[in-house]
Amino acid sequence: MNPTPSKKELMNRSLSTITINIGKSGVKESVVEEINRQLKAREVVKIRFSKAISLDKKKNIDNIMEKTNSKLIDLRGNVAVIFKKKR
Repeated sequence: MNPTPSKKELMNRSLSTITINIGKSGVKESVVEEINRQLKAREVVKIRFSKAISLDKKKNIDNIMEKTNSKLIDLRGNVAVIFKKKR
């Protein structure tokens, strides 16, 4: 079984462009489904929250992590990086 990658390795994987943008309509089921799909494909997803919902960012991140069974790797400004190990 492969060990969980280090935070540095995960951050290097996430240096690419933002993969999910969450706008003023917030976190809908379709957004959660897309995040799940991307986590299955690449383990690391970079999410940008619009400034309109940035005050609820922590609540939204917690909601996403709960629904996708993922972990928060990094949070800087309005950008979050989450990880879910492939099985």
